[in-house]
Amino acid sequence: MKLLQRLFAVALLVLSAQALAEAQLGRDYKELSPGQPTRSGDKIEVLEFFFYGCSHCYHLHPQLSAWEKKMPKDVDLQYVPVIFRDSWEPMARTFYAMEALGQPLRLHDELFSAWNVSNIVLDKEADILDFVAQRGIDRAKFSAAYNSFALSSKINRSKQMLQDYGIRGTPTLVVGGKYVITGLTPEVTIQVLNDVIAKVRKERSKH
Repeated sequence: MKLLQRLFAVALLVLSAQALAEAQLGRDYKELSPGQPTRSGDKIEVLEFFFYGCSHCYHLHPQLSAWEKKMPKDVDLQYVPVIFRDSWEPMARTFYAMEALGQPLRLHDELFSAWNVSNIVLDKEADILDFVAQRGIDRAKFSAAYNSFALSSKINRSKQMLQDYGIRGTPTLVVGGKYVITGLTPEVTIQVLNDVIAKVRKERSKH
């Protein structure tokens, strides 16, 4: 029993050391080839590719939200709803409709909870309209945004981005249009995100 306890303690030390170590290219994140142009001006762009029904996105969400509140001023975080299949498009439309109404994150927490805690499947417009109306969103305005031509253009852009960035799963973070972080625990994801942002910042200073 003592041997097992010692081995467990050693394993914890190894994992802790890895968690504290600086993120490494090829192990903790990869380089996107080819890199993609960013739309954040002088700021370091961070994209999160997500789906409200993704349990891994749900577990990362609190950590990323807390990070966003104190993220460096030279960083711009943008959310990209992923559409891997037709049934995912309504949630992307919901995100962009809320964005069009000037409140992109107002229902962010509740949509994650609906899918991952309450097991509410929101993949039909009628159900989504009921959901948002129950939370104080004007049904008519939301419906107009949800079905607008401008929003359809954003849906097409989102689908194209999946191809351009080679997105295969969620959540996936892309930093500076160049570095991809995916498949890590929420805590390690945030640590690696900070390290990669520092790397991009350093690379920019050299130019």
